[in-house]
Amino acid sequence: MFKTILFPIDQSRESRQAAEMVANLVKLHSSRLIILSVVETSEEVAEASDVMASPQAIAELLESAKTLFSQQGIEAEAVEREGKPAFTICDVADEMDAELIVMGCRGMGLTEEGAAESVTNRVINLSPCPVLIVP
Repeated sequence: MFKTILFPIDQSRESRQAAEMVANLVKLHSSRLIILSVVETSEEVAEASDVMASPQAIAELLESAKTLFSQQGIEAEAVEREGKPAFTICDVADEMDAELIVMGCRGMGLTEEGAAESVTNRVINLSPCPVLIVP
């Protein structure tokens, strides 16, 4: 049913928790798995010197995720992109013909203000395919 699954990751606990659901779905549907990490390029992020801005941190995160899935017999393709996370996730989903995006939810959408700023909420609204949010 889902030939290609896109799994955007970061260093959050929620992202790690979603990995189990991703593995189950990939095995169930014999899907192609694409792991995506987005480096945000805004000036605010650069000034904050976010750990995720480091190319080495991104490479280690993607390699760690690939190893995690490899241990479960799943071959994953790692993709790194720069840009605004929600837009980049949707662009990659479209480019890779993803049929499902699976992502963790950080819970920022519990308030109206948080929902408007949430990457998860933006992906849901912009995605070219279904989005599964793992709480």
